[in-house]
Parts: sequence; C-alpha cells; structure tokens
Amino acid sequence: MGQVIEALVLQKEDKEGRLVLSKKRAQYERAWGEIEREKERDGVVRGPVIEVVKGGLILDIGLRGFLPASLVELRRVRDLQPYVGRTIEAKIIELDRNRNNVVLSRRAWLEETQKEQREEFLTNLKPGEVRTGTVSSVVNFGAFVDLGGMDGLVHVSELSWKHVDHPGSVVAVGDEIEVQVLDVDLDKERISLSLKATQQDPWQEFATNHRVGELVYGRVTKLVPFGAFVQVGEGIEGLVHISEMSENHVDLPEQVVNPGEELWVKIIDLDLQRRRISLSIKQAAEGGVVAAEYQQHFGEHAYDEAGNYVGAADVVDAEKAWAEYYAEYGDGTGTAPAPETGSADEAGADEAGTDEAGTGAAGGPETSTAAAPTGEGVGAAEVVPDDLGAAVDAEVTAGPGGDVPPAS
Repeated sequence: MGQVIEALVLQKEDKEGRLVLSKKRAQYERAWGEIEREKERDGVVRGPVIEVVKGGLILDIGLRGFLPASLVELRRVRDLQPYVGRTIEAKIIELDRNRNNVVLSRRAWLEETQKEQREEFLTNLKPGEVRTGTVSSVVNFGAFVDLGGMDGLVHVSELSWKHVDHPGSVVAVGDEIEVQVLDVDLDKERISLSLKATQQDPWQEFATNHRVGELVYGRVTKLVPFGAFVQVGEGIEGLVHISEMSENHVDLPEQVVNPGEELWVKIIDLDLQRRRISLSIKQAAEGGVVAAEYQQHFGEHAYDEAGNYVGAADVVDAEKAWAEYYAEYGDGTGTAPAPETGSADEAGADEAGTDEAGTGAAGGPETSTAAAPTGEGVGAAEVVPDDLGAAVDAEVTAGPGGDVPPAS
C-alpha cells in the first residue's frame, strides 16, 4: 500500500465503470522507448542472459533481446551455456517494434572497445614475420588462426605445397601452428597468413638435390594424350612427352606405360620458376648417372666412379635396398612394391650364365618398361618394348593442367 507505480491505461472504463490499467504493459512501452533512443544514438544496452535458444542467447533488457551465437564474441562460440546468468553489454543492430524483434551484437561492442588495441596489434605486425597461433576455425576456403588478439586467414592454397581437398585434412581447431604473415590490411583489419611458407618447398629441395641428365625412379600417375605424368618425389610430378617414350613412333601413351607402373626416367629439363620437369623414358634406356639417393640405398658397389649403375651383386640386397629407400622416402602411395625375382633354384641356374655375360642382377624393381640403366648403356630390347615411340622435348608440370605444346 502506498507504493507509487507506473501504469498504462488500457481502457478508460469497463462495464462496471472502472479504469483498466497495466503495469506490465507500461514497463514494456517504457523499455521500447529507451531501446529506440539507444539505437538512435548508437548506444549500448546491458542485461543478464536468461536463456540459451537455438542459434544464440536471450537477454533481459526490459524486454527479450536476441543475441546470435556468431555475435557473442569476436569469434564464434560453440558452447553458450556458461553465459547464462552473466550480465553483458551489447549494441543494438536491428529493431522491429511491430514484430517485437530486437537483435543485439556483443561482438560489435567488443570491436569498438578494443579498436585501439587492434590498431596497435596490426601496426606492429609485419609481412614476413613468423608467428605462433592457434587454429580457431576451419572453413571450406581455409583456416582462421588466433595470433593472440586477432584472427588471420590461411587460405586453402597456403596450407600446403601439395594439393588440399579440404583444410580439415591439414589442420584442426585447437592446433598450435607456426605461420608466416603474408599481408596486413589496416583498412579492412585483415591478416593473410601462410602455413606452407614455414615449410620446406619440395620443388626447391628437388632442384637442389637433382640436376639435368640424372636418372630417377618414378611412378606413372596419369596418362594424357600428349604423354604421361610420373611422380619422382613427394608432391613432385614431371611429364614424359609422348615423343620421349621410345625410339619408335608412339600413337598413344598407353602403348608404352600404364598408371601405377614404376620405371626409370631421365631428367632432361628442370624449370624451378615454372615448377616444371621434363622427363624421358627413351633417354633413360641409354644409361647415365643415377640420382644420389638411389646410389645411397643400393650401395656404392652398384655404381662406377661416374655414378653409372653397373648392377647389384645380389637380388636379395636389391630388395633390401628398395625396402630401406621406401621406408625413408615413401613410394607416394604408402606401399613399397617388391622387386620381381625368380625362385632360388632359377637364380642358381642362371648364375653361371650371368657371370659369363659379366652382368649382375637388376638393382631396382623390374617394370614392363624400364630397368635400372647400366653404365655401358642398356639396349632398348632389355629395357623398353620394341613398339615404344619417338622423341621430342617434353614440357613438364607439377601435374596435369592445360595443353602442353608438342616439343620441336
């Protein structure tokens, strides 16, 4: 009794002649009036979180205000339950009195209050710097990384030197990674980052360890009308142009090789800037210097002073050498193919004939198209089928893409 309250007149007179008032409606109308004034002056409202609903939170700001989950913090929050009971501040971003709809954004308020800190952070961040951050979210086009104050984007093309189908195959939320700063946009407050820039470039590594004229062992990955792509290293593919497949004319690459087949090829061109390698099956059959990593695994006894392959003394040793090589470098598919060898009896029966001929067992896995080349030059009949075709310069890319002009 005696308390002064505010009420809204709903009806001047009912059937009994009484004035009909509503305290609740008066509070509602006053709240709307205050909220509309705050919206006009771009102010801030404050209230406790009373409920978690689908897609966000409900705040009591004199009436029910909706705060979307994506606007609770500077980055999306997955678990909203801890916010219940907390009193938070937010800006009004949408107001519709007819629909009784109020949409709030705490993120906008945080961005406004932390603007000076963000500007200082961006100013001190320089392109080329390497920073440690935590992956805050993974999306189809890349991954956002928290650098300790602001998020930067690692585009999917900057996640790895190899092709990435989805960023989730490279990083996951919560991963701590080192990234290099590529660009800082002060106007848009955006940071571009790179994960692969902090890793060894496989092309640079390949170019450092190999030279034109060397023989390398590879696996055919794809056939195209103008040749075949051969994987010669982790993430490295080169092109054997159809003209470099055989001394004889070749109409279709499948006449010579098949996908998955392994063979020796010679590097005939290496363009690091364009990331292209040209390879030749035909020239590999003529022999040459074998790349150092293969010499290391097959043993010095299998090569002459010039680095030419002269044959391993024991097929068992060759099998062991290949197993060691695949264990260290991998074969590109996760499986190490076993060399084709005859039975022990057949090996014994052939040993005398082999000694008389002055040649040893092959030092690498046999394939239908190429064996390990010898220092004296392996005949085409021993290495490549007679129906393989004629040679031209081959232009090589890291993988199939676009037309490759025929070599002249």
